[in-house]
Amino acid sequence: MAALDDLSTTITDIATRLGPSVVGIGSRLRGTGFVVADGAVATNAHNLRGDQVTIRFADGRVERGPVAGVDADGDLAVVSVDTSGAVPLEWESEEGVAVGRAVFGLGATADGGPRVTFGLVSAVERAFRGPGGRRIEGSIEHTAPLAPGSSGGPLVDAGGRLVGVNTNRLGDAFYLALPATAALRDRLGVLARGESVRRPRLGVAVAPPELGRRLRRSVGLPDRDGLLVRGVEDGSPAAAAGIREGDLLVAAAGRPLTTADDLHSVLSNAGLPLEVTIVRGAEELTVSAAPVSDASGEG
Repeated sequence: MAALDDLSTTITDIATRLGPSVVGIGSRLRGTGFVVADGAVATNAHNLRGDQVTIRFADGRVERGPVAGVDADGDLAVVSVDTSGAVPLEWESEEGVAVGRAVFGLGATADGGPRVTFGLVSAVERAFRGPGGRRIEGSIEHTAPLAPGSSGGPLVDAGGRLVGVNTNRLGDAFYLALPATAALRDRLGVLARGESVRRPRLGVAVAPPELGRRLRRSVGLPDRDGLLVRGVEDGSPAAAAGIREGDLLVAAAGRPLTTADDLHSVLSNAGLPLEVTIVRGAEELTVSAAPVSDASGEG
């Protein structure tokens, strides 16, 4: 009984201390957010509808504010709004949570008060697809139940410190949260300043490997794994490097390219210039490209 009493006390304390900083997103509670800085509310990008957002605080106060910044690929957004009476959540000082750690999920409710649930970290380094289809890696899997409308809310430890941002549901019993790392904190700071999160890109649109193999067979060319270029943006790094529509991207920075995720990973981690191996018909070529940072595009 002592353990249950301690758990009950912890949940009550979290609800009391953190409740004012947990907000509802949208007039019909599309999602949850939390105060990340004075005048700034963080949430998931998929909770937004338009450039103005209705924010409902736990005390019943309703405010509307503009979207300061959106990272669609990372499923994050920050809304500028009057947060008077609600303090920013404290971040966990040590990065990373271990399997088995106790965590608490917070979500807004239609009545205004917070919902607090208890669970355990069941896995780490999980991956899922963001709203734009890009793979999001390094997520925390946990078992704290989340009702509809809870995405974008905080995942905290027993001390009420932020360890993640609840983002994705896995079936009926498991949930994924973006880990509260220094990189996430920096990204939210960028969004709060009204800046875009920019990622390196070549300026190409690619087709699935299966389509590339099918097209090569149709013209009598041998099978090759790679990404078929179905479009090249004018003035892009790909265009400057001589990459053309119909080319097959087979490697970049020495890494084979078999999925669009491979290309995104290379662009995020490789240095410049980027050596790209392409197959054009039966000829294999290596070109040098200088990807640029941009907030849109496929690769």
